[in-house]
Amino acid sequence: QHVHVTTNGGRTWTVISPDLSRNDRSRLIRSGGLTPDNIGVEYSGVVFAIAESPKKAGLIWAGTNDGKLHITRDGGSTWTDLSNNLPGLPFWGTISNIEASRFDEGTAYVSVDAHQANNRDPFIYKTTDYGRTWRLLVSGIPKSPLSYVHVVREDPVRRGLLYAGTENGVYVSFTDGELWQPLQGKLPHAPVYWITVQEHFSDLVIATYGRGFWILDDISPLRTLGADVVAKPLHLFAPRPAYRLRAAEAPFADTDDFVQGTNPPYGASIHFWLKTDPKDSVTLTMATAAGKVVRTQRAAAKAGMNRVWWDLLTDKTREPLLRTANPYSPDVRYPAEGKASPSLGRLDALVVPGTYTVTIATGGETQSQPLVVRRDPSSGAADGELVTQSEMASEIATELNRTVDMVNALESVRAQLATVKATLGDDAAVADLRAQSDSMEKRLLSVEEQLVQLHTTGRGQDQLRQPFRIGEQLVYLGQSIASSDYAPTDAHRQVQAVLKEALQKAKVQYDAVMGAELNAFRQLLRSRNLENKIIF
Repeated sequence: QHVHVTTNGGRTWTVISPDLSRNDRSRLIRSGGLTPDNIGVEYSGVVFAIAESPKKAGLIWAGTNDGKLHITRDGGSTWTDLSNNLPGLPFWGTISNIEASRFDEGTAYVSVDAHQANNRDPFIYKTTDYGRTWRLLVSGIPKSPLSYVHVVREDPVRRGLLYAGTENGVYVSFTDGELWQPLQGKLPHAPVYWITVQEHFSDLVIATYGRGFWILDDISPLRTLGADVVAKPLHLFAPRPAYRLRAAEAPFADTDDFVQGTNPPYGASIHFWLKTDPKDSVTLTMATAAGKVVRTQRAAAKAGMNRVWWDLLTDKTREPLLRTANPYSPDVRYPAEGKASPSLGRLDALVVPGTYTVTIATGGETQSQPLVVRRDPSSGAADGELVTQSEMASEIATELNRTVDMVNALESVRAQLATVKATLGDDAAVADLRAQSDSMEKRLLSVEEQLVQLHTTGRGQDQLRQPFRIGEQLVYLGQSIASSDYAPTDAHRQVQAVLKEALQKAKVQYDAVMGAELNAFRQLLRSRNLENKIIF
């Protein structure tokens, strides 16, 4: 029933409660509107909301559950009753929340909940003159049995951007309360009792009654959304900084906590506005300060606000596609368009901290914004180590792409060679061509088997029974380097040098078989009028 203040860490307290009248409470109890119990304290006089001005020391607002609103401008020495200044203030309404403005000293917002007196309308008031006059601002919040307001909150960055929690959802106002709009999204229609803006990450955090805590991640685009934005065919919002983090491992992370929440996608959130539905997906590119594109993404989009997440990873290396029958398991066949190798994967890596340029393109429109990627504050690595790691991972990715390109080219030629052999059939007149085709197939296969493990079929655990070839070893090495925040070790560098030399030797053999030897085979086919079978 009282408000106390301490200035010495709790050793002594001073009562600064406003003079709270109980006449209305007694009258309501006598009329049967409330049922008294043998305590009575719950019925009135409870200071339900209190807010200290972030602009002026000693300026404090206090509200009670019997509809009383007071202000002190001298740290509690004197209080002024403002209750009669609020137009249409519901009888016996609870001052559920007070939001003292951080922009103007005399401005505050107050929400009132009168549902216990069977008035379920929304009530949000605003004053700009220390409570002498108030305006009721609830346009856009529909009246229903669940419309009463629990909390109103001011955005800490954009003046006039407000959030409100009612008994059945969340609302936002871009016009300082003049008009409210639903901000529901996928949030369950539950009572929203409290709202907090996490200022560092610009997240909107709400507490519901019965449905737990919810977070609307990254509300920064709401702070610049306005008529000028929605009039554009395309608008890319300035992204908030993103943190380059790594997942915590056990025992530092509990992977079996039945009360754990759901995290947002990892990485950078990128928001853009489209005036109309695009004809195709949009394209986003992320480039370094030097202009090197490290990631390209295509994303489905629609008219209105859109959000895409970049996981701070580089583009994956190219995909190896197998097109020929497995030489060691003839029952395993691959489609003509190719199928991903069951043993040779793809490689990517986290980008280093720094400033990147995000560019979006759709329908002939292009816009760019800078994006800052920050390092993990808890990482023990020096910036130079991260750069060294990234450079080596990039070198390995380049070597892996060279490997994959050779594999795909060899697979394409071998698939066409199989077609040529099938065309020749068993005719004795082309026995020499069959022999040359078999020889060519062996030469191609001998090079390819240095690059990728072809014994692997993807069935069972056969990948564990076969040795890695150059491609698989490059993937393993790249994953090992990129799995931590530290510089590559001497062992990493030695393995890279060995693989680089092996790849160069395989490339010499590849050039020979795909150059002079394949050209000689082409000439042989032409001499036998089989030009129509030559594609490679």
